[in-house]
Amino acid sequence: MGISLNPATILSGQGLNVTSVVSQTIASESGPLTVWSQQQTTIASENGALDGINNDLTNLQTAVQALAEPDAAFGSQTATTSDSNVVTASSDGTAVAGTHDIVVTSVATTGTLYTEPIAAGANTSFLANGQTTGDVQLRVGGTTGKTYDIPITAGSNDTLSTLASYINTQSTANSWGVTASVVSGAAGSQLALQSQNTGSSGALAIVNNNTTLAFSTPEGGTNAALTIDGQPFTSAGDTVTGAIQGVTLSLLNASPGEQVQLTVAQDTSQVSSAVSNFISAYNSLVSDINAQYAVDPTGVTPAPPLESDISLRSVQSSILSDAAYSITGNGGLVNLETLGINTANDGTLSLGTSATGQSLSQILASNPSAVQNFFQNASGTGFANNFATDLNNLTNPTTGPLNADLAQNGAENQDLTNSINDLETQLAAQTTALTTEYDKVNSTLQAYPLLLQEITETLGTLGSGTSASGALVSSHPTLTSGL
Repeated sequence: MGISLNPATILSGQGLNVTSVVSQTIASESGPLTVWSQQQTTIASENGALDGINNDLTNLQTAVQALAEPDAAFGSQTATTSDSNVVTASSDGTAVAGTHDIVVTSVATTGTLYTEPIAAGANTSFLANGQTTGDVQLRVGGTTGKTYDIPITAGSNDTLSTLASYINTQSTANSWGVTASVVSGAAGSQLALQSQNTGSSGALAIVNNNTTLAFSTPEGGTNAALTIDGQPFTSAGDTVTGAIQGVTLSLLNASPGEQVQLTVAQDTSQVSSAVSNFISAYNSLVSDINAQYAVDPTGVTPAPPLESDISLRSVQSSILSDAAYSITGNGGLVNLETLGINTANDGTLSLGTSATGQSLSQILASNPSAVQNFFQNASGTGFANNFATDLNNLTNPTTGPLNADLAQNGAENQDLTNSINDLETQLAAQTTALTTEYDKVNSTLQAYPLLLQEITETLGTLGSGTSASGALVSSHPTLTSGL
């Protein structure tokens, strides 16, 4: 591009617009910066699309893993009982599917022990007249339990209130496992002792007492009793583990005459949810890939950034092939279509019915093991096993096709950045040099009118002197004729 200059302006004494001239000169040489910047914009668009589809692949990978791992969706179980008011149950996934009959004879209880009411109240000494000390011994844990000595001192812990406080302090400090309180009624006040543990380990008894306190018969402190499939079991607590593999029972109420049925089965709702998550993740990936090939035939809308990306074509081919994967045998459940999962023309999936008119939930209810065998098996050849292997390759940080594209784009973008920085540095140096050079030229041009005036005046002076002193006078002779 040429540089535009106005001679009349330049020679008038205004000189050059140095900044403009230098800018025009530099602009004519900075064309590559625009090209490189546009290339970086294109790379950024490609990277954004690649990152989005890579994220779709990662989400699909997570969804497929839930169908490929034995301890995930297919490992979930339900443990239900026919009477949840008597007993409830839960499974950790290791239980064997089946049914069991349970009878809860009794639930575990905490030990309780009360004194006879003292009409005088909770703040009156229970020591006999003239007695200044006393002793009470409390045993916790039945006949084989531990006995705790409670020394009584007048003025210190010889009332129900102060004795309750003393016992609570000692129980906390020495792990007695007992809580003391005072209860009051129409007949007077009573000291109430309650074990903090259920079952026989919480049974309470007084084994020595030389005070006027009278204790009623201990209550509670008994183990839970139940039968499972006719076999007797006891438990110190109402949570029973280990009686049935992988199952935890929670005993709520005793019902000796009722046989409660426990059913352990696969939690098909978790499988259905995992399949739905897979379909959703798969469709998001397919739709985002399809969007890269939605070209406007009029050319008004720019082509998507990955329209010509070969790696994306490879990914598309792989996942479509994975979705069409089929096994053999398995009672006819050999591909997604036989499970009622249908494929649309655009490659997306949807839940419907199989050729036999059954939905996935119906197939799961009638043949859950075959559904599991389709998705996963011990040989690792199930639908989800195969898909998971392919996705591991597609999402590999180094060799995954889209990650390889991102790495290549990163290298190209860095090269462009380096080229831009180098040219900008070069142009900055050239700008400085041109500015210095044109500043000198500008100084000369700005002095031009004065120099021209001086030359004109000098020439004018020289012209006047020559005309005054150098003029030549001609003399012509006069000729006369004779007659």
